[in-house]
Amino acid sequence: MKNNDEEVEVNSRVYELGYLLIPTIGEENVPVVYGNLKELITSLGGEIISDEMPKMIFLAYQMLKVTQNVRNRFDTAYFGWVKFEMGSDKILELKKKVDLDPNFIRFLILKTVKENTIAAKRFIHKDFKRKTSTKKDGENEEVVSINKEEIDKEIEAMVAA
Repeated sequence: MKNNDEEVEVNSRVYELGYLLIPTIGEENVPVVYGNLKELITSLGGEIISDEMPKMIFLAYQMLKVTQNVRNRFDTAYFGWVKFEMGSDKILELKKKVDLDPNFIRFLILKTVKENTIAAKRFIHKDFKRKTSTKKDGENEEVVSINKEEIDKEIEAMVAA
């Protein structure tokens, strides 16, 4: 017989929720909305693995959000993400609850892995210089002379064949 803990471990998966919050909620209310999302995940039996506090970003294009029969256009938003482990049967319920929250412009839930998937930034030395291919004064290229008569003969031979 399986107990409930083993059953949850078998059905649980790792997910990542990326989201955009409306910019009108104000800087002081962002931690409140962020905390509510984390609380929602844990209340549904999820375990938070890693997360990032939402930060204001400029959007690549305007996004629309209809609230109370009014179309709102946004050029900026607070972007944040949460990586968590949750039972696969609870994800649909989480999606429905986040969908109903008017503070979210858009969100995306992805299946992922527990390991850190953020790419590390490459370090480039300041003294790194690209090698340019410039010719030195002493080097001369061999110049091949073009004989127009030979070229004409070759062309005529190709056309005739």
